[in-house]
Amino acid sequence: MQQDPKIILGIDPGTLVMGYGLIAVDKNKISLVEMGVLQLAKRQDHAERLEMIFRKMEALMKMHKPDAVAIEAPFFGKNVQSMLKLGRAQGVAIAAAMMHGLQATEYAPRKIKQSVTGRGNATKEQVWQMLQHTLKFEEDPRFMDATDAVAVALCHHFQSRFPEITAPVKTPKTTAKKGTSWEAFIASNPDRIR
Repeated sequence: MQQDPKIILGIDPGTLVMGYGLIAVDKNKISLVEMGVLQLAKRQDHAERLEMIFRKMEALMKMHKPDAVAIEAPFFGKNVQSMLKLGRAQGVAIAAAMMHGLQATEYAPRKIKQSVTGRGNATKEQVWQMLQHTLKFEEDPRFMDATDAVAVALCHHFQSRFPEITAPVKTPKTTAKKGTSWEAFIASNPDRIR
């Protein structure tokens, strides 16, 4: 039985430009479905921008029927107003995903770069070059927001495929204090006994 490829929608939320990217994962083959941007700067009213984001998300989900949605988490800046607006844009995108029965998974910018390039401090250009290599596409994006969104989708694929790599290592809590007995340590850490 032939299984359809899994479609992942990645979102790079923004108040002036929102990037989106869709990838298809079919067994071990990953391909670019679509990438682009929604330009919001031409609208002065913030509520209109939020409506545009919602409508674009609706259109993408109806057209491509993604199996998963991933969104870049906002970074914390100094401008509180910008952070509030960005949070609203992200919230609208998440709400649109939820209306289609999808949970949007958030990833920090550093996690996305690390997943795609192996370096959490990679530049946007390095991320774009790695995406071109991985997804085998030639075109240069007009906006890096589009490639950032594709990187979010690819990060989600890698994280869902290899969750143990990125899961925090759980270390057992010890109640034994320095200078206490081995018996207390063993009682507190039975999983460490061979």
